[in-house]
Amino acid sequence: MDQSPALPPSPAKIVAENLSVRFEGAHGEVVALDRIALSVAENEFLCIMGPSGCGKTTLLNIIAGIVFPTSGSVRVGGAPVLGPGPDRAVVFQEDAVFPWMTVEDNVAYSLRMRHRPKAEVERVVDHYVRLVGLADFRKAWPRQLSGGMKKRVDLARGYAADPEVLLMDEPFGALDIMTKERLQEELRKLWLAAPRTVVFITHDLEEALFLGDRVILMSPRPGRIDREYRPHFPPERDMSLKTRPEFLRYAVELREALQAQERKPSSEAA
Repeated sequence: MDQSPALPPSPAKIVAENLSVRFEGAHGEVVALDRIALSVAENEFLCIMGPSGCGKTTLLNIIAGIVFPTSGSVRVGGAPVLGPGPDRAVVFQEDAVFPWMTVEDNVAYSLRMRHRPKAEVERVVDHYVRLVGLADFRKAWPRQLSGGMKKRVDLARGYAADPEVLLMDEPFGALDIMTKERLQEELRKLWLAAPRTVVFITHDLEEALFLGDRVILMSPRPGRIDREYRPHFPPERDMSLKTRPEFLRYAVELREALQAQERKPSSEAA
């Protein structure tokens, strides 16, 4: 475990410098993020954890171009983030599947919005529908799908948009444990088959360690990068990893760090 955050090797796909977010709350100024410095390498799978209210989603939304910082800057691919763009796709915890579209039409949505040729749309949709295991459900309506299947549609649609960066805000948080673990395995396989720079927000420490090449722990508000972990697990992973001694050691360290944060007085956390 690295006690202080170290930047991954270049080339960096995402760079945040001196990033702060302040806003007026009911009892005065609230500092959501405080001087965040973060670099994410190209095709890195980064997981971000932290207590509720530490600014994880705010940080994700700044990278997405949905929220703007009070100070500091974010660059993606060397260009400043000035708003949403096709180089970034977001997968939220809530299902974002269009109920009036079939599975294949949902996956094809961004391609058709960009007026891609019909043959290309069919090829890309077929590729990702198969990768997420929904080939037999391509003509199905969302009402005919389980929660896990809808989340597969979200993943396929995000990938089909061909973003350089995939931003995921607790996408499996509302799922039961068996479905969640199955999708963790499938997402890892999908990422290995089609690498992207991924920033993944989660409250689940086992999920973070299983999915991430690197795990960042943020402090209670004001959100700062507290520490990071680089587990060095093999690229190909299945659920047996969670029973291995090295995985359990990291899980214990991360749990103890989270518990230490909870024990800090509010003045120290601030």
